[in-house]
Amino acid sequence: MTKRPDHVPDAKDPSRERDGELLDVVDPDGGVVGRVPRDVCHGNPALAHRVVHVIVQNAAGEFFLQKRSRTKQVAPGQWDTAVGGHLRPGETYEQAAAREAAEEIGLRNVSFRHRHDSVWRTDFETEHVRTFQAVAEGPFQLQVGEIEDGRFWTVEELRGAAGTGVLTPNLEEELRRIGVLPRNTPSAGKAPPLG
Repeated sequence: MTKRPDHVPDAKDPSRERDGELLDVVDPDGGVVGRVPRDVCHGNPALAHRVVHVIVQNAAGEFFLQKRSRTKQVAPGQWDTAVGGHLRPGETYEQAAAREAAEEIGLRNVSFRHRHDSVWRTDFETEHVRTFQAVAEGPFQLQVGEIEDGRFWTVEELRGAAGTGVLTPNLEEELRRIGVLPRNTPSAGKAPPLG
């Protein structure tokens, strides 16, 4: 039996002014236990929510990364996984991967291979992450306002950037999970996730 978070705020509370994006709150097993505005989840790690990441590589094995906008609340101006985003209420991970890839980098009509599931915990939030992989050469259409830049990185470049603050801590953990970075590579950000 899974335990429901002690308190899941009511998304229908009219006294709250929100950006309008609702997220499903999940229990430790990933079961949906509530629905709250995004900014309620962000800042409260007790309210776990679901996200999707898509690792994009080209035929040469290079990794396409996006540089997060400097206006982002989390990891502004850092290089991150090619695609990442929250699941909409009721959406599957597969649906979210296809939607986010199309929205963020214009990637359509490709196959997504499930790589792994993980839980990412920080002082700010808890995410249940499903990571997919796709092969694509580009060119990509970067989402204005969300992404400042994008380019392919070699494995050597990624290893050189690890631990310097150039890459998001979340990306560094993804790269450890898939064997690009050794497990003992230091991170310039928060400690790796528990789970």
